Amino acid sequence: MTEDLIINIAQNSLMVTIYASMPMLGISMVVGLIISIIQTTTSIQEQTLTFVPKLIAIFFAILFFGTWIMHLLMEFTIKLWELIPQMIW
Repeated sequence: MTEDLIINIAQNSLMVTIYASMPMLGISMVVGLIISIIQTTTSIQEQTLTFVPKLIAIFFAILFFGTWIMHLLMEFTIKLWELIPQMIW
């Protein structure tokens, strides 16, 4: 197993992690920003108010992006399985 192969696997795993988590994190951030703007304009300073809308938004993001994330993870896993013979030598 060469250093290049290890670095390549590490880079690909980080990119897959970023790609797989970005839809949920991005939508959660946008929903949190919208809720905080509403809280600021209405002077409601309840910290727990943002959790339910974020959870609902993340649920819908998983429903919408779930198949894409699953295919992304499956492709990465298949590539890892294909690299096993190269890891031995």
